[in-house]
Amino acid sequence: MPGRIDNGDVVFISRSREGGNLIAKNIIRPPACTGMTWLLNSYVMLKIPYPYYLCSAEKSRFMDEKTISEFGIDGFTLMEIAGTRAADFILSEMPVNSHGVFFCGKGNNGGDALVIARLLSQKNFNITLCFLSGTGDLSPDADKNFQLLHKLDANIEILNWEDFTPKEYDFIVDGMLGTGLNAEVRAPYSDAIEYINKQNTPVFSLDVPSGLNADSGEIMGMAVQADFTLSFGALKTGFYLNEGFDTAGEIILCELSFPNKYKNPAAYLIDQDWVEANSPPQKKKKHKYDGGVLYIIAGSEGLTGAAVLAAKSAWSTGLGAVILITPKGLLEVYEKQLVQIIKKPIGTLDDVYFKESHLDDVLEVLKEKSGKLLIGPGIGRKKETIQFTQKLLATFEGDSLIDADALFALSKWKNWDIPDSSNWILTPHPGELKGLLNKKVSNDHDRLQSVTKLARQKELTVLSKGMPSIVGTETGTAYLTGYDTRIFSRAGFGDVLAGKVGAFWLTYSSAELACFHALLNGYKKSKQYFATNSGSLEPMDII
Repeated sequence: MPGRIDNGDVVFISRSREGGNLIAKNIIRPPACTGMTWLLNSYVMLKIPYPYYLCSAEKSRFMDEKTISEFGIDGFTLMEIAGTRAADFILSEMPVNSHGVFFCGKGNNGGDALVIARLLSQKNFNITLCFLSGTGDLSPDADKNFQLLHKLDANIEILNWEDFTPKEYDFIVDGMLGTGLNAEVRAPYSDAIEYINKQNTPVFSLDVPSGLNADSGEIMGMAVQADFTLSFGALKTGFYLNEGFDTAGEIILCELSFPNKYKNPAAYLIDQDWVEANSPPQKKKKHKYDGGVLYIIAGSEGLTGAAVLAAKSAWSTGLGAVILITPKGLLEVYEKQLVQIIKKPIGTLDDVYFKESHLDDVLEVLKEKSGKLLIGPGIGRKKETIQFTQKLLATFEGDSLIDADALFALSKWKNWDIPDSSNWILTPHPGELKGLLNKKVSNDHDRLQSVTKLARQKELTVLSKGMPSIVGTETGTAYLTGYDTRIFSRAGFGDVLAGKVGAFWLTYSSAELACFHALLNGYKKSKQYFATNSGSLEPMDII
């Protein structure tokens, strides 16, 4: 049976082809989650179901090897389980009597394909096997499954690649190259991949599409464009990085009998179910200031829209009060557009951007009510504003969400550190992340590692915007979005996201949960928009 979770429910865990979060296909119930194990200060220890673990190739091999060598389930049995789960899924997608062609390598990936071929042949499927490197040097478990095929009373066509003649097939199974690939694909595998990608039939890749790096999501010369990737034992980080999202198609998790003690993820996939299960209930407010306020330092002449979007976004989450701190010269703009937002003007009517001379007045405002600070959207990059931002961040002993132009100011501050009594969330887009790191970030895998390192070393939370969005935490744990975030790459969406993060930080106290809820809220609002509208998504559409 496909994918058995710890609570005994049978599910397929899948990312939809439309780019949605992990969902359950053939659902009985979603995975159980018991909630937070503990909450301390601004970060949480989360209880996350195993189907949302993202593993590297090395960690996947570790689980496999330990289950065989220490726990005592042999590799042949694991291969049988993997093949059975995959066969069950293909049965759910393809009609009986379909003709499938299986492209097999000589390793265990090919062995998985042989298990599936054997099982489907007993369900009246027509099977053609094509071996890319012949059948004389198969791995021990693959060879054992090859021998089992000869014991069947079934009409299975067996070919080598050089003898393969294309026919009309109903589906393709890619069992050529698995998670161990670390060099560019060579012939004859590249030739087979080229053939597969020209076909208009469904393609099922086993564990990882052949040619896709399981860790980085980079294409190693060329890769199978899968309709479905049947991932064995755990989801791979490469499915969600670089080209992986567009290569792997719909991702199906086929759980194996790995003991939980061997499951050590490289990252986690952000999903609505486990995030909600780990979130404390929202308490009813006695008055508008109960639970604190969100202070927003944003806007400058020509960039007031960023402040408007951030403030409206924060307000839409249900906060009791949002307070916009603004240069007095911009107050008239905000009085017209932000009726429900409290405004605190600083300086004189001639002031249209923040200056170092405003620092004491701003700090006095921040003392009025307990809360958290969002600084950066649209404040600009004037020298005086940079100095104001740097001194405020060095002085303010409270929780700060640092976004946009405030991140630029931070990148110009050598050897910055967080005040002892403060917690910070940074929300950089790729260019801002490069400035903070003072180095080029070459790809998503590099970005994942860099964000994780920065968050751990500086003991803060980083929400790295991009495709995917990545949340790095002070404990060294990383989280990735499993949906298409490219629709949020236009100007203004970052301001909306910052407002949501700040608001949810107040709501849930946890920096991590704030980032998760903000990302999921934006995605939910975008889905609601596209359900009834067409055309481009605007920032206001997800407020």
